[in-house]
Amino acid sequence: MDTTRDLLVALAHRYAFSDLGDLAGDEEVAAVCEFGHRILSLDAEDFNVEARAVPAELRRRARACHMPQTPREQPRGALESLRPAYGLLLEVIAIRWHRRELSPMIAAVHIASEYLPLLAFEPQLGHAGDPGRWPDGLSAEGSRFGVIGDRDCDHTKSEQSATNRTLRVAGEPPEGWRAYFDRQHSQLAGALAVCMAACRNPCTAMNWIDPPARSGLGTRARSALAFADTPLVRLRHAAPVGHGFGVPSPEEVLDAWERSRAVLDKNEVGSAALKDDGFPLPGLPSLFSAVADAPITPSTLVKGVSEHVVRLLGRRG
Repeated sequence: MDTTRDLLVALAHRYAFSDLGDLAGDEEVAAVCEFGHRILSLDAEDFNVEARAVPAELRRRARACHMPQTPREQPRGALESLRPAYGLLLEVIAIRWHRRELSPMIAAVHIASEYLPLLAFEPQLGHAGDPGRWPDGLSAEGSRFGVIGDRDCDHTKSEQSATNRTLRVAGEPPEGWRAYFDRQHSQLAGALAVCMAACRNPCTAMNWIDPPARSGLGTRARSALAFADTPLVRLRHAAPVGHGFGVPSPEEVLDAWERSRAVLDKNEVGSAALKDDGFPLPGLPSLFSAVADAPITPSTLVKGVSEHVVRLLGRRG
């Protein structure tokens, strides 16, 4: 029995791409492992989607989760639709749970919470928040969207800055575009949800949405905002007391999720979190699907990378 190969295969099955890439002694395997490591690390700015050692189908699926790095980059990836990215987030959350890597798991949950309002808006927008494709209605007469310093607007100062920037960033150079996505796009997502579901003094910014669709979108946006404030997401910012440098135990994660499900159970969208769908955090895929108004299930992208690495190792044997 080839014990070295068996070890490498075991690392591949465990998605330990970084260690495997260092140990394999094979450039092609190392290149695929680098690709897998970036996917698992959710490095959406650089999934290394041009890595020629990776099968085209895996690169295509990664590209669907990739965030464009220039205003005109094609394809639009996660700005076209966030559904593939949320499938990947679910797959990564499950992998991190099974590996008991709870700090990066909660980080992935936090990322999901930041952009969840855009998932809710996608059916109405026809895209996932691409700044080059905002509807003209956002800036219609009477709209306070993107107006900095308007005291009648319920947006925070940082949200007003983000909404103002998003309306013009598509005309900026790549450096400005990347800076916006690094610092402000998640604020923009929350601001849209506030407009739809939490504004105490509505303006005309959401009037471009057909009235029959507003009620459902309002419920989905409200649930997205509620998820961002659940005990599970707040674990990301928990004080390092009682569990060592802020890393929660599995019991703490499950307890936080159960309390989060109770918080979310306020409408037909939030109550989807109560479903037992077989996920490590039961109901999380169902919640994302309800917010998206479309099926969202864990992807098999990371698994596909692992299986390809195993095939490469088999050829060496």
